[in-house]
Amino acid sequence: MKKLSARRRHPLAAVVVLLFALAATGGLYAAFAPASKAQADETAQSLAIEEGKKLYTVGCASCHGTGGQGSSDGPSLVGVGSAAVDFQVGTGRMPAQQPGAQVPKKKVIYDQKQIDQLAAYVASLGAGPITPTENQYSPDGADIGKGGELFRTNCAQCHNFTGEGGALTHGKSAPSLEGVDPKHIYEAMQTGPQNMPSFPDSSMPEQQKKDIIAYVKAVNGDETVSPGGLSLGGLGPVSEGLFAWIFGLGALIAVAVWVAAHTAKAKKS
Repeated sequence: MKKLSARRRHPLAAVVVLLFALAATGGLYAAFAPASKAQADETAQSLAIEEGKKLYTVGCASCHGTGGQGSSDGPSLVGVGSAAVDFQVGTGRMPAQQPGAQVPKKKVIYDQKQIDQLAAYVASLGAGPITPTENQYSPDGADIGKGGELFRTNCAQCHNFTGEGGALTHGKSAPSLEGVDPKHIYEAMQTGPQNMPSFPDSSMPEQQKKDIIAYVKAVNGDETVSPGGLSLGGLGPVSEGLFAWIFGLGALIAVAVWVAAHTAKAKKS
């Protein structure tokens, strides 16, 4: 009887074995699952870079060089980051049709997947601004009033007070911001394309960029009504100055002619 009782297992033995099994399984998952995911992400990134290099060779290398080092026809792309590629290619400015004072916005020739592949390749050439996430550029929760203040301080000199755009020097211009994707506005502030200065997070934090985007969206929205009547296109000093020049100077000329005519008649009489 003693021998049989010695072989009898403790009631909690099965529970202990089960806990050890679960611990072992969890350890194996912790050891292998993250590594597998990281390896998969790395493989996907490598494939994107490889495909992006093929697209770059066909559409970009003739101006920017085979390794992105730049040439007489295009600047270096080393260190511009994925955000610059997403903006330039995503708005159709690149590839450029021809050199000029300013590369205009035109029809986009790549789909978003190809743009992401190009961006991945260019980003691999050197660290730079990263393509923002939707949470970064979404105007949800932004302060429109604060955005208006920031826009008037930093942007209105070129883009006008409501983002209608305006003329610059040497055949250049600040484009209209009406209907522009919030992501592209954020990327433009990040990278400073063409004549625009860049506003990195060190000088303009992410929240301030969101506020500006919210303001631009609000003043150019369908529900926004101008209480001032005729807005002259919202171009501010450009159209207002032209209006004053044409009609104001025309009125002065008309008055001068009228005075001269009546003076001549008075002398004859």
